[in-house]
This record gives sequence, structure tokens and C-alpha cells, in this order.
Amino acid sequence: MPLHDEDRQALATLRARGYHVHDIQEISRDQRPFAVRVAAAQDRVLAPGVRLYEETVELGGDDFTNVHTLRVALSAARVEVESDPAGFHLNDRCGADAVAAVNGSFSFISDEPGHQPAEPCLDFCSRHGEVVGLPTVTKPAFLVYRGQPSLRSLPATGTLLVGGSIREWIGSKEAAAPGSVRRGALAVFGAANCTILYADNALTGFTRFVERAGNATPQDAGVVDAVVERVAPDVHVIRSVHPGGGANLFTGSYVLRAAAAQARPLAVGAEVRVTGIAGIGTEELDSGISVGPSAADAAAGEVAAYDASLGISPFRPVRYARTLLWREGETLYFRVFDGAPLTDSFRGMTPAEVAHYLSQSGVNPRAAYHLDGGQSSKIAFRYGGVSEVVGNLHYLQWPSANETAFRWRGVEGRRLRSAFVVHAHTEQFRSRQERRASDG
Repeated sequence: MPLHDEDRQALATLRARGYHVHDIQEISRDQRPFAVRVAAAQDRVLAPGVRLYEETVELGGDDFTNVHTLRVALSAARVEVESDPAGFHLNDRCGADAVAAVNGSFSFISDEPGHQPAEPCLDFCSRHGEVVGLPTVTKPAFLVYRGQPSLRSLPATGTLLVGGSIREWIGSKEAAAPGSVRRGALAVFGAANCTILYADNALTGFTRFVERAGNATPQDAGVVDAVVERVAPDVHVIRSVHPGGGANLFTGSYVLRAAAAQARPLAVGAEVRVTGIAGIGTEELDSGISVGPSAADAAAGEVAAYDASLGISPFRPVRYARTLLWREGETLYFRVFDGAPLTDSFRGMTPAEVAHYLSQSGVNPRAAYHLDGGQSSKIAFRYGGVSEVVGNLHYLQWPSANETAFRWRGVEGRRLRSAFVVHAHTEQFRSRQERRASDG
């Protein structure tokens, strides 16, 4: 389809949704047509136990945000983390018995397609029961363990089997990591140790990149680093060994560092299997992912664990689209505070405003956690047999190296590496849960 025809179709779709956009390319400079309040509060039942509530919240003056809240009763539906290094669009996850999907947690993002990590999910990630990313520092995490979801602080410690030996591991950003390595533990490095840099760009304003020469583990004559690569489902092996450090952070799922005197098991071809994380056995860990700071910590600026691997901090005191997750009893809540940055009045919320609004709504800001916000904030769902999305409808795909035009992708949204997917309970799932309960 010629680009001008694609723009024409995009304009028709936007106008049908009530957004009076006259030029797709203009969205890259002016997003005021998206500053549209929800006409009236809506409460839709998507499936038994799954509801979507939408309303406008006024912020003073002419400023506002549209708030989209997905409420999931765990007795009637289940929530799983789905992730994929290749990425996917959120609305693609709504099909079969999946009734809704919400953008996931923070992942590596740069604008260099040829320089990407093998595992872009930052810190802990469990995919289809397989641990593919280990945490470099203690962070909150969403876990599905023995079929049950939970939100908890996940210390960056655990055990793994390498070359026939059980070894303890610790996240490389933990203060105790150097001492632990001297005592025989392995330190974990990954894409979360990289630093995102910025450069000016005449067309898009900026580009994000990682300096290739410095994208490696620190040099240290007393250590040996081993790059661990996933070569098949549930099969991870050491791909390369680097005496003195300097292992490329992007060439494997993660890097293990040992003191040189205790590095014998770290040999090329040795198999690696993670056996535990913070006292949790990995054999019954269904899925999971590190999440952002609590709303209270983000508002207070206590975000040291969220560092240069995210580039410019998303927790600065500026208004920004935000996605939050929390649990109350047997109900999970996902909430998007929508906003478009290039507007005067509809830009989302600051971390402090989020914490205040949650508290005023009866939600404990210490128990609600940030997910990836900004142009990732989105909820996709099926209602009345029709697929729909809310949030981030201003999103544009940046031009590739050989293009000059932006492309509207408001329905598909940004390509994500992880998402929370809500499934209606099936008889097969109930039977599996009953078997697990009977096994203790």
C-alpha cells in the first residue's frame, strides 16, 4: 500500500474514534487532537470476573488524564506473563481464551536494530516455565508459582547448577556482590548493566544507542566471566569464557562472573541450569518478570535500582503516561493513566500525582507497582466479539534508515517484549489446579 494511502486510511480510523487529526506526519510535532476526555464513565464486563472501567480524572486548570482500569478476579480468570525477545504487538495477544492484555515491564530499548541483546527483558524473566533472565539487583517482581500469581520483592540471589556443581549466585549490582564472589559465589550481569545514551536527530528529535566498545563487563584480573547462551528450550550452555572480564553484555542471556581461583566449572560447552531464586525453586515457576518501583518509592525518588539501562529516568517529576499493577485480596488491578506528551493538557501524571491519586482512591501506594509507561502504556481487550484498545493511540512508528515518514501505529502500539495476558479459566486449567492442590 503506498504510504499516502496508508496515511489516508489511518486518518479515517482516527476520525471514526473521535480524533480530528488532519495530517499523520503532524502527530510527530503536535498531539493536541488526542486530548479528548472520556465522554462518560464506562464499566464493561469483558468476561466473568474481568471488567474494564474508564473515566476522566481532572488535574486542575484544563489538565486531565483518562484512567483505564482492568480488574481481574483470580477466581474467574488467570493472569500470565508472556515475553518474547523478538517482540510483539499487544493486540496480537488477545485471541482464543485471552480476553485482555496489558503492556509489560521495562525492557531494553534502543534505536539500533543491529545492536540488541539476546535477552531484552531487564533483570528477572521466566518464560513458559524457563528462567531466561536473572536479576542483577533486588527489585519487585510478578511471579506465577504453582499457578498462583504474586507480587513481591525478589532478592537477586539464588542457586544454579553449572558443570555438575551447585553454586550460589548474586546480582552484580548488589553491594555484597564483590565479597560474595571472593567467597565462591557467581555474580550475574546482563543487559540491565548496559548504559543507554542519546544523540540528536533532526527528524525524530533524538535516538537511543549503546556504545559498543564499553558494552561489556568490567575488567578485573582476578575474575573469569562466562557468557551463558540459550541454545534450545531449557538448554543453556556457556558460549565463551573471558579471563579478566570484558564479556560482551549482548552475546548471551546473561554473564556469570567467578573468582579466578574458583572458575573451573566455567568452561565452554558446560550446561547451566538455574535451580533457585531467593529461595524459590524454579521447577514450578510458570512465568514471571521484574517490575518497576512501587508508586510510593517512585514518588519519593527511591529508584536507585532503575538506572542507566533505562536511559532517561521514567520516574522524573514530569507528567507521563503510566501503567500500574497491584493486588487486593483475590483481585488483580491494572491501571493506565493515559497521556500524549506533545499536548498542553493531556500528558499523564507525575509519580507524585499517581501516588496521591491511588491513596485518595483507597489503594496503598506501597503495594502498587509501575510497569513500563509512556508510549508502552496500553490495554488491549475483546468486548462483544470485537478487538479493541485503549491508551497510547497517538503512537507513531519512527522512520527506518531509508524513510522520512512516520507511520501511525496507534492500535498496534509499540512493539513489546513482555505483556500481562488475562485468560478466561478453562476446564483444563481448573483440573490442573486441582491436581496441584492435591499434591500439596
